[in-house]
Amino acid sequence: MQTKTILVVDDDPNIREVICFALQKASYSHEIATNGKEALDKMVLCAPSLIILDIGLPEMDGLDVCRELRKTSEVPILFLSARDDEIDRIIGLELGADDYVTKPFSPRELIARVGVILKRYAAPQTVQDAETPQLKQGLITLEKDERQVKVNGLEIGLTAIEFEILSALMSRPKIVFTRERILEKAYRDNIHVSDRTIDSHIRNIRAKLGSGGCNDAIETVHGVGFRLGSCENAG
Repeated sequence: MQTKTILVVDDDPNIREVICFALQKASYSHEIATNGKEALDKMVLCAPSLIILDIGLPEMDGLDVCRELRKTSEVPILFLSARDDEIDRIIGLELGADDYVTKPFSPRELIARVGVILKRYAAPQTVQDAETPQLKQGLITLEKDERQVKVNGLEIGLTAIEFEILSALMSRPKIVFTRERILEKAYRDNIHVSDRTIDSHIRNIRAKLGSGGCNDAIETVHGVGFRLGSCENAG
């Protein structure tokens, strides 16, 4: 039986009812919030394992809620939006969201995506991970067991997806990874993700590592994909 608690944040009672019914059928417990402030309060009170967060909330929208949450928490976030807006999707991923679903949506697909995200965060280490618990390149050190990344000793907060992407690149530092290969490494449950989503995650990793003093962590190989940089540029 599942014991995970999902926080559902949406101002539309019909949407909340559909989501909560689907979660209940899948044996997840749930809490609800109808606006951004209530979501932040419920986050403290119930410590959810994942948040399903509507972007189009009144007053404090979902993007602002995500910004506030990411100041103190790495709780997984799955965004909902009434618009298939690429800008919203990219901004949400750059803020640290784990996935994005457009309304109207299939409750079955939503639950599948929830399961994928939770499995990703709880995934045990593989045999290969156990054999090489630490990866190092230039200024960057990645500890797989602790799921920790440091730049020149300074800890950098990455989301689960960002960590998996960086770990894959650091595991094979001379290999050029296509977007498809990055997708296979980071999204291990064959969930559909666009190339733009991968690009957004890469951009986010670069920005975070750059803020820690490493500005050449990931190189773009035009027309092919990405590979690990020298990770030595602190300029």
